[in-house]
Amino acid sequence: MTEVTLKVEGMSCNHCVQSVERSVGELAGVDDVKVNLADGKVAVKFDEAKVTRAQIEEVIDDQGYTVV
Repeated sequence: MTEVTLKVEGMSCNHCVQSVERSVGELAGVDDVKVNLADGKVAVKFDEAKVTRAQIEEVIDDQGYTVV
């Protein structure tokens, strides 16, 4: 398993947290997703054989947030 913490801009409420956690968590190979709203960070544990960091970032972008 690989673990990354992504800095994400645009999240401002609990709906944002739920949206990101749900959409990233639905990706095959993602084991765990935790959003820290106060820090603007998303911690993801995933299997690189099934999903890439770029795919995770794309899903976050598709939700309307920006990975920086």
